[in-house]
Parts: sequence; structure tokens; C-alpha cells
Amino acid sequence: MTTTQSPVAGRSFRDRARAAVEPLARLLGRLGLTPNTLTLIGFGIALVAAAFAAAQAWLGAGLLVAFGAAFDMLDGALARATNTTSRLGAFMDSVFDRAGEAVIYVGLVAGLAAAGPAADFPSGTGLGPLAAAAAMGAAFMVSYTRAKSESLNFSSGRGMAAVGLAPREVRVVILALGLVAAGSLANTQAAYAPGTMPPYPYWWQALVGALLLVAVLATFTTIQRIVHVVFESRRQEN
Repeated sequence: MTTTQSPVAGRSFRDRARAAVEPLARLLGRLGLTPNTLTLIGFGIALVAAAFAAAQAWLGAGLLVAFGAAFDMLDGALARATNTTSRLGAFMDSVFDRAGEAVIYVGLVAGLAAAGPAADFPSGTGLGPLAAAAAMGAAFMVSYTRAKSESLNFSSGRGMAAVGLAPREVRVVILALGLVAAGSLANTQAAYAPGTMPPYPYWWQALVGALLLVAVLATFTTIQRIVHVVFESRRQEN
């Protein structure tokens, strides 16, 4: 089966990104920081981003998500630059990446719920928090299919990471853009005719639209990875 590889998350992109951050990683290493320390700092950035999201400070949350995504590459870059890669480091990186992603979505659920029914359409359907929860669930299925397939030797190294439209890098970009757009539009109200129901606020459209896009693309990516494993299983059996 031909691997579906996102042009954003492909190997060449990762190689260029790693090369770009390696000098900074070496500098942090000279300051006495270890790869695991950088992993924990990255998780701390995610906690702050989640707090901003819960407080509906969308712009700040978006900038922190973007910064955290860039910072996330430093722990692996430092480990490779100093030849200190280890299974424990890989485990810590993976676990705290997932934990950081989870807390950000929890913050979004809290922030969108706190915005109240007025921001979530006149009916107060709760679509905003539901979109954040759906994005989190779909994102975690992408990660789970990779972890499970690799544990069963259906793919090795970063092979499964390149399968599908929305690996973590793509999801983070969509989420960060949605948050930044929401923050930029927070004080802008959508116009509507007197006597009609108010439309969704522009900030809500930007943020919930991004969350729904993450949910859809992540679900499709999960399906792509399942199909990949099915074909790989057949190939190994032949």
C-alpha cells in the first residue's frame, strides 16, 4: 500500500525543522538543561495555554500553543545533538505530549462552556464544548492507532507518523490559527437584522470551526491508519 504522507508532516519537513532548532537545542544544553527537562517545560507551557483558554484569553492561548509546538522539538533535538537519546526519553516525550494536548482541550471545553449559551447560539446547545471534546477524542485516536500499530510491529520508527492528513503537527497548526483568529475577533460582533436570532459571534465561528476541522481530519487520519495496518497485515502474512 502506498503511504499517505502529509506534505506538511513529511520526513523532509521534519528533517529541516530538526536542523533549524538544533543550534538552539545545543545552546540550551550548554546552559545545563537536559532533554527530559525540556519535555517538562513544554508540558508547563501547555498548562499555561490551557489556563488561558479556560479564561477565554484566546489570543494568548493560541500564541502559547504555537510556541509550545516549536519548543516541543527541542527535547528530541537536544538528545540527538548530545547523543543522549534513550527509550526513557522517548517515553517521557510521548507521554507528556499527549498530556499537554489533553489539558489544552480541557481548557477549551472549560472556556467555551464559560462563554455561556449567548455565545453558543441562542439555543445554548453546547456545541462549542462538544466540538472541543470531539477534537480531543479524535486527536487521541490518531495517537493511539500509531502507538498500537507500532507495538504490534505493523510499522516502525516514524513510519506511521507520516500516514494520514492530520498528524500532530497539522492539528497544532489548525488549533493555533483558530485560537489566534478567535482572539483577534473577540470584540467583533456579527451583524443581524432586527427581529431575527443573533448569529454565532465571529470569534466563536473561528474557534469552533477550527475544532470541528481538527475532529474531522483526525477522524479521517485514524481511518487512513487503520487501512494502512490492514494492508500491512496482509503484506506480512504473504
